Order: sequence, then structure tokens, then C-alpha cells
Amino acid sequence: MTATKTDLSPIARVAFGAIGVVQVAFAFLAFWDLSHRDEDDVRGPKPAWVPVILVNWIGPAAYFLFGIRR
Repeated sequence: MTATKTDLSPIARVAFGAIGVVQVAFAFLAFWDLSHRDEDDVRGPKPAWVPVILVNWIGPAAYFLFGIRR
């Protein structure tokens, strides 16, 4: 049996929605940072980071951990 969103409790629906919003905000923040950062401050070419950031959770985290020169 496969569960559908109508099978979830209201709290679970809100939790999944909140997790989705946070994930989208994390990716948006990474894209915003990438677009406003100088080329010299990013490891590798900036266009190469775009598909990386699109990978849920891992992509934006990888950009912030490994893509920014400190």
C-alpha cells in the first residue's frame, strides 16, 4: 500500500511543507550568493556550480562548503 498526502496527519503535511520551503530557500540563497559573488571568490567556473546547486540539500551545502574561497 502506498501512502498519499491525504493519509498523512495535518502535522505531517505541515512538516513536509516546511521542509520543502526550507530546501527551496537554501537553494535560492545559494543561487543568489553565486550570482553576487566575484568569479575570483568561487572555486571553479561559476556556471559549473548551477547544476550542482540544483541537487536537493547536497548541492547548496556543497557550494557553501567547497565552492566559496575563504
